[in-house]
Amino acid sequence: MAVSGNLVSSTTMSLRWGDMDALGHANNTVYFRFFEEARMAWLNSLSLGDLDAPTGAVIITTGATFLKELCHPATIDVQIYAGKAGNSSLETFYELKDRVSSEIYAEGYAKIVWMDRETRGSTRLPDALRELAAE
Repeated sequence: MAVSGNLVSSTTMSLRWGDMDALGHANNTVYFRFFEEARMAWLNSLSLGDLDAPTGAVIITTGATFLKELCHPATIDVQIYAGKAGNSSLETFYELKDRVSSEIYAEGYAKIVWMDRETRGSTRLPDALRELAAE
């Protein structure tokens, strides 16, 4: 999975002791939580994360490539890249990096679809996201 697109956000987080599994490293689900937290912080920074808004983001596909074990203690940066935009969708890519060494622990992908919460169907991607998308 190649990370591509325009860098749109970077969020710093700490790995918690309880995020590790029986093998002594971060469970793979933790990587997705980091991606999710960073994505929501980014959408909130654009005033697009309000759960009471009539429209919002849903994820229709996601994936990750785990490149290096993430062990406690660790402070990481999650960088988000906006890829191509469709009528109602936006490709997003993620890099989860060590804050100090910049080593990459994981790369991720999620396709966001903008949804009308009343009709439960897709709707036009907000212009604020469309403007950030890669050409």
